Amino acid sequence: MAVQGNLVDDVINIDTSKDSIVIIHNIFSIPGGKTLDVTGFTPDVINAGHILIKNAAGDYKPMPLNAGGTAYAALPADHTYAGVLVATILKKRPYAGVMINGYVNEVASPFPVTDIKAAFLTAVNKVEFRSDLA
Repeated sequence: MAVQGNLVDDVINIDTSKDSIVIIHNIFSIPGGKTLDVTGFTPDVINAGHILIKNAAGDYKPMPLNAGGTAYAALPADHTYAGVLVATILKKRPYAGVMINGYVNEVASPFPVTDIKAAFLTAVNKVEFRSDLA
């Protein structure tokens, strides 16, 4: 019996209108990007500006969210901050551009970075958070 393939995905509307506002200037990204391990990550869409982490084995992941999905959770044990997601992607296609040098508009970021900013900037010291507010 032949197996039939489906070349038509379900339609998902993704709002990428903030991508160029969140990532003010991408000076350098990891060449070729990274495939994210999205195990346990609930949202179907990962927005530009999302903080990315990696574990001791070198697997890149989106920073976990709190129970309400409104802020970043604590950095998991044996993980370090790795960079910032350059463009909005689908969880089912977790192919990520990882910015490690550039400017992020923290006011337009998908989640507040206030609680993790100091630790993130220590680990990824060529990323700067700026604000478009005067």
